[in-house]
Formats: sequence, C-alpha cells, structure tokens
Amino acid sequence: MYARHVPELQRLRSDHADAVLAFELENRAFFAISISDRGDAFFEEFPARHRELLAEQQTGACFAHVLVDDDGTVLGRFNLVTLEDGTAAVGYRVAERVAGHGVATKTLRELCQLAANEYALRTLIAETSYENLASQRVLAKAGFVPIGPAEVAGRPGIRYELDVSPGYSY
Repeated sequence: MYARHVPELQRLRSDHADAVLAFELENRAFFAISISDRGDAFFEEFPARHRELLAEQQTGACFAHVLVDDDGTVLGRFNLVTLEDGTAAVGYRVAERVAGHGVATKTLRELCQLAANEYALRTLIAETSYENLASQRVLAKAGFVPIGPAEVAGRPGIRYELDVSPGYSY
C-alpha cells in the first residue's frame, strides 16, 4: 500500500533558499494573476533578501515558513510579519499545482496554531484584494472574519482578523 506523504510546514532556514527561489520563479505568472508581481529585482537580489529575512526572523521580527514536500520542493510560503503587541500580519502563497486542493487552508490553520501556541500571538490580520476570491475563501475557511476595507498593492480589498488568544484551537 502506498502511503501518500503529507507536506510539512517548516520554519524558514538558509538551506531552503534554492527551493524557495525555484518556487517563486516557477509560479511567478500564476501569482501575478491575483497579486502584484514582485518584479525582476526581487529575483536578482533573492539571495540577499533571503539572508535578510532569516536575520529578521532571528530577532523575532517575523516568523517565516515554507511548506515542503518530501522531495524538498517548496509548495508554499506562510509568514507572520509586522509583529507588534501580540498581533501579526499573515501572508501566504501556494504553488499553482496544489492550488484549489485545500493545501492553503490546511496550512494556514496550522500556522494559526503555531501563532497561538509557539509564538504567543493573540491576533492575526490578513488582507486580500477583492479579485482574489481564492484567498478570501481560504481566509474564511481558516476562521478569519472580514473587519473592513483594505488597500492591497494599490488594489481595493478586504481586511480580515482572527483571534488566536490562549486556548485557540481550530
């Protein structure tokens, strides 16, 4: 009997750099459909940006994660950024080949558990454009509630919030 491997959410490390860059390049056109393109400079300067992100993480300014398949392929990125007073902003993206299969929702729920239980956060905030219906569905399924309008990379959108106070469990 074949046991299907379940991807693992891992804290971002230096040895993830090549796989993360490959993920971003492979999915660049897919991501640009619903969010602003990162631009050529992002890819040209990726090694330095990866090191900067790891340094920020070391200080506790953010918590960056990758969803990794058993072969080391990155299937998604899930980050907690802009940490302040027990609140963090959530950012995530998944590979086109796993989009629409519940991967983002399942992993976002796992990130929310980490936020509450490992990182002692109380409130998570997320924003998505009105056009990004898939992200709106993911946020709703993960328990986020809309709290008002937002501007997302120059596009009108929705701001969401989730209370992950002590005892939070999805």
